[in-house]
Amino acid sequence: MQFEATEHQHNRYNPLKDEWILVSPHRCKRPWSGQTEQPPEETPDPNNPLRAGAVRANGQKNPPYTSTYVFPNDFPALLERVPDPPASEHPLFVSAPAKGTCRVMCFHPDSTKTVPLMTVEEILAVVQEWISQSRELGRRYVWVQIFENKGAVMGCSNPHPHCQVWASSFLPNEPRVKDRCQKEYYDKHGKAMLVEYLEQELIKKERIVVEDEHWVALVPYWASWPYETMLLPKNGSPQRMKDLDEDQTRSLAVVMKELNTKYDNLFNCSFPYSMGWHGAPTGPQHQAGDSPHWLLHGTYLPPLLRSATIKKFMVGYEMLAQPQRDLTPELAADTLRKCHAVHYKLR
Repeated sequence: MQFEATEHQHNRYNPLKDEWILVSPHRCKRPWSGQTEQPPEETPDPNNPLRAGAVRANGQKNPPYTSTYVFPNDFPALLERVPDPPASEHPLFVSAPAKGTCRVMCFHPDSTKTVPLMTVEEILAVVQEWISQSRELGRRYVWVQIFENKGAVMGCSNPHPHCQVWASSFLPNEPRVKDRCQKEYYDKHGKAMLVEYLEQELIKKERIVVEDEHWVALVPYWASWPYETMLLPKNGSPQRMKDLDEDQTRSLAVVMKELNTKYDNLFNCSFPYSMGWHGAPTGPQHQAGDSPHWLLHGTYLPPLLRSATIKKFMVGYEMLAQPQRDLTPELAADTLRKCHAVHYKLR
């Protein structure tokens, strides 16, 4: 019997995280079986605390903002001024200081304007604010995590278009592993892992969903989630968000709009996901160009598998053994690539 990646189970290695993913395509040979069940519409709350002019839980009133708006998270997971834990007395009970700050960033004053329904100029304002937040907080903190949880299925309690920015005095687990893996690859091969990976993907053309002069959106070879995608810059090898030039910034807004439009068109719904950005560590101990093993990249992690109401759960085997997927990354990319570039609500 000859091996066929679209038919036979196999493991794929994720070099970014030094982990394996089990691919079982025989369990799901088609991305879905025609189901397009619509999820309940997320109706904006008239008392939405993120809207312009609203009064939030702490009594603070939002200004009448017309573009992006950033404010300190009213319920932060990280605070700047807290006492350090005592020194650990046993190697099995180790604590360490954790300080930081958390912010909320509204994308748009209109609660119904998700990214695919925003204009390129409006998305550009979001990207520019990401750069500004990364630059400011990166002067003080070793890690600045920009992330967006979209949709109730991802635990988002407010459908208003927004993201969060958490800056920390420590390097969290995910970027810590990525930093180590990319450094080891660079030391061994003399080239940044993701720079070489993108070169290979541009040759193969199997997993690319959206591409322009400056950015590529693709389904990674090692993707865990059904329609997971990665955003990678094609030129200049920016290590951090603040390294993006004007052309890359505008191009990113265009690619984000097209990718998110395809996501929504896949099942005719406001596609839920968690997304975020990873780049080289920051802080006063890090300088521009000091991390040649890093390439800035964004990641979308959507849970939907077969329809607007059928999601992939990372439980059982995934939690106790290793990630597993049924849909091959190549088929996922092909399905997204064929989705309409005009949003279904605008056709």
